[in-house]
Amino acid sequence: MSDLVFIAFPTEQKAEEVRQKVLSLQREYLIELGDAVVVVKDDQGHVKLNQMINLTTTGAASGALWGTLIGFIFLNPLIGTAIGAASGALGGKFSDVGINDQFMKDAASALQPNTAGLFLLVRKMTTDKVLADLKGVGGTLIQTSFDETKEAALRAALAAVAETGTAEAGAAGA
Repeated sequence: MSDLVFIAFPTEQKAEEVRQKVLSLQREYLIELGDAVVVVKDDQGHVKLNQMINLTTTGAASGALWGTLIGFIFLNPLIGTAIGAASGALGGKFSDVGINDQFMKDAASALQPNTAGLFLLVRKMTTDKVLADLKGVGGTLIQTSFDETKEAALRAALAAVAETGTAEAGAAGA
């Protein structure tokens, strides 16, 4: 069973930085993700999803390939390519893998304007190592399906930056 995590960040760059960090943890086999999406809420309240995979582009590319192959059979590859690309793009636009897009848009409405968030669909993870690597990245945990123990550990790891920053500020002022 997968777990959903939604973390708010002050900027899109910070959310993207954390997503890249989590993806590097996935390359080290410490976490297995079903999806990782950065959501951005602009100053007018519009929500934009920055998905890992653009299904419209992927659909257009595969559709163009198949359309070309079929076009060769009927001796008209250019028309086959055009039709294949258009139908592939249309199919990709209406496809949804990972976290439901409408759910993310609805949940992202809780963000403040000009901020961002990171949705993670976690299939499995080595909790202690992942949380150690995420310690101090900042962000505010908005929603999770983790049990209470994991949720508390994640909140503590995210909040560690605030405690470190406060301690450094106090030491600098002394």
